[in-house]
Amino acid sequence: MKYEEKLRIVPVWEKAMLTVDEAVAYSGIGRDKLIELAERESSLILWVGSKRLFKRKKLDEIIENVHSI
Repeated sequence: MKYEEKLRIVPVWEKAMLTVDEAVAYSGIGRDKLIELAERESSLILWVGSKRLFKRKKLDEIIENVHSI
């Protein structure tokens, strides 16, 4: 099974970590705004080399607790 096929098996809402594109699709927040949010909330992201991954549960918490972004 190829890597791309494995990615399609796990739904986004069950993943612990999301790529920028997955976080955009999951949250409905634009790419630039998510990156800006990640710069303010350093605990929201995990860097794997030069790849930025968003912590899905932390993203959910932030979205639940803010009134505007």
